[in-house]
Amino acid sequence: MLVNALNRGGRAVKPLLSLDADVLIAAAKRKTRLEDLGEPGFREPLERLVDSLDREAQLSMFGRIAARKDLGRLLASRLRMVDDRRLHPDIAEEKVRRPLIITGFPRTGTTILHAILAQDPRHRVPLTWETMYPSPPPRRANYHRDRRIGLSAGQLSLMNRLAPAFKRIHPIGAQLPQECLVLSSIGFESYQFQTMYDVPSYQKWLDEQDLRRSYEGHKFFLQNLQWRCPGDRWVLKAPAHVFGLDALFATYPDAGVVMTHRAPGEVIGSLCSLTAVLRGAFSEHVDRRAVGREMTERFAEGMRLALEARDSGRVPAERFLDVDYRELVQDPLAAVRKIYAHFGIEWCPEAAERMTAFLARNPKDKHGKHSYALEQFGLDRAQEEERYRSYAERFDL
Repeated sequence: MLVNALNRGGRAVKPLLSLDADVLIAAAKRKTRLEDLGEPGFREPLERLVDSLDREAQLSMFGRIAARKDLGRLLASRLRMVDDRRLHPDIAEEKVRRPLIITGFPRTGTTILHAILAQDPRHRVPLTWETMYPSPPPRRANYHRDRRIGLSAGQLSLMNRLAPAFKRIHPIGAQLPQECLVLSSIGFESYQFQTMYDVPSYQKWLDEQDLRRSYEGHKFFLQNLQWRCPGDRWVLKAPAHVFGLDALFATYPDAGVVMTHRAPGEVIGSLCSLTAVLRGAFSEHVDRRAVGREMTERFAEGMRLALEARDSGRVPAERFLDVDYRELVQDPLAAVRKIYAHFGIEWCPEAAERMTAFLARNPKDKHGKHSYALEQFGLDRAQEEERYRSYAERFDL
């Protein structure tokens, strides 16, 4: 296999594939024949990320090539979107009104809920192809026939070959809804990178930042996508929103937030498995015990931050709705109707028909059962239950 051959011979040519921010920026400018990268705030996050990837992520040769390609694509997208605004200044005037945002622990049903809500034709969700190639801004007329769909599908098929177990954990596809981590990545302040790579120094730095700049980049991205292809409201999703609710509401003060909840003992093992599979596609070594410690500590802190923001009054309590994973699995449409009622969204029979058909086409474990255990990651169930006791009691989990 080509990937294995690359990795076996990788150490000899590693110096030729160094990760350097200046080199990546220069290459993106040559490729696009553009110079303006917009606000310079992206530079420090990019440099810190590149340094962490180079020193800490234990990238395989293929992982190094993939990281360079991915960062180069993000820089090219940034250059092109800045140029879109130069050509069409009214993009910057686009209003992002009343977005509905799904968050909570990973593995609590956020992905399936996002996909169900995407069936409502009034809703706008970011699809994977347009987040990979957002420029030129998509058009409504050819939205489902855009040539970038095939280009994205070809690249995603490589991921399925690299990590065939991944589709059992999380579906990927060019025309499936994509989550907000990708939108935030345009400014290189995103939790996406920590999911794919072991980048502790970058992640520590990101945890210390005011995330309002990251959310401004998120809004910048949405404005581009909706300019010629709007909907009644954006429906968005990312577990990582738990780390930045203050910044989220500073950027989208009229947002509605759905928080999904599931027994932490089930969540953490699944999250660790997802992380290990993803990182294993790009790294020479994945320390499962280290992944276990990192994931449980990270999301325990994330939920603490989220609930502290809610309880403090800094973010509007009425803009939240809590949904139990068991409720979502048992009767998905009842859970959706509860969301619509809470946020004043009119129930739509056409949407209900589409949601029902989608659920029939996509049963649970469609691609095979996802098997995992806390013990595989050096975690003890009793200790994890104690770690999350107050959270579990609060939401009757």
